[in-house]
Amino acid sequence: MERLEDELDRARDLDVGDLADAIEAIGFECTRCGGCCKSAGEEAHTATVFPDEVRELAAAEDLEWRDVARPMPFGLDDEGHGETFEWALQTDDCGDCTFYEESPGSGDDGDEARGSGACTVHENRPLICRTYPFSVALGGTSQPMGEAVDEAGMVRAHECEGLGRDISRSDAEELAAALKERAVTELEEAIGVRDAYEPVDAGAEEAVVHDSEGAKRPDGTPYRG
Repeated sequence: MERLEDELDRARDLDVGDLADAIEAIGFECTRCGGCCKSAGEEAHTATVFPDEVRELAAAEDLEWRDVARPMPFGLDDEGHGETFEWALQTDDCGDCTFYEESPGSGDDGDEARGSGACTVHENRPLICRTYPFSVALGGTSQPMGEAVDEAGMVRAHECEGLGRDISRSDAEELAAALKERAVTELEEAIGVRDAYEPVDAGAEEAVVHDSEGAKRPDGTPYRG
């Protein structure tokens, strides 16, 4: 198994041009279907967000930490208590991303009948959103929403109705640069979590998130036990 540091070196060496070539070969255009922003059945939307991204989005939108992020549910019990190692974008009562907004459809035949989704914080959206539905084939990096359905070189594409559509070179390069940044950031965060981790005696009624900055409460403040 590769060390995280070795994978980080590989991520930093990724060539944006090669990633853009792969994205062009697969093809992609966002259809604004909202599939990547909404809950999947009974499972609430889960999209990883990094600590710096939470702060930046909160500052840009004049929000509190809890408005932006929640403890990733994996590792928590049904009441949301326990320990986890990531933050997820906050969700609404329906389990959709709290920043997702859908306009009603026209009622005519075609795509518009379903409505059109939009991100209300599009300019400040986190890397996972900027790069969906793509990931890179490196250990220590995440695969969004299930297994890959297509691949080219180091790039993996995950289920999305926008795959296979034409994409301009400039858009492919922009997406590729964000994809490389995400791969590097994911690995830096994983290393930071590993190095900052200290066991805590979390109470039965608490949730603790271990991120690269240490243990935190759901409001983003340091966990003191």
